[in-house]
Amino acid sequence: MTKITYIEHDGTEHVVDVKNGLSVMEGAIKNNIPGIDADCGGACACATCHVYVDAAWEDKTGDKSAMEESMLDFAENVEPNSRLSCQIKVSDALDGLVVRMPESQH
Repeated sequence: MTKITYIEHDGTEHVVDVKNGLSVMEGAIKNNIPGIDADCGGACACATCHVYVDAAWEDKTGDKSAMEESMLDFAENVEPNSRLSCQIKVSDALDGLVVRMPESQH
């Protein structure tokens, strides 16, 4: 299990253990974390699982695929550290990962 901290737009923190092999989005959904809608169920076909990856973790979450870059065009308030949480696979290397949610997913 990997510990991930999800921070809502208002600053509310949720620290949960997520099974390796799941995506960061799946970890949020399985733990009822508000702020990640995941309308497409993790198919990289929407942008409703948009998160901001904490600067200390950007290098460890991997590169954005062309598809992810394209889907981020549909997200609001995209920043250089924006990612679709469905595209970040959980592993031991991400133990302690911190992600923040935007104000809105729509």
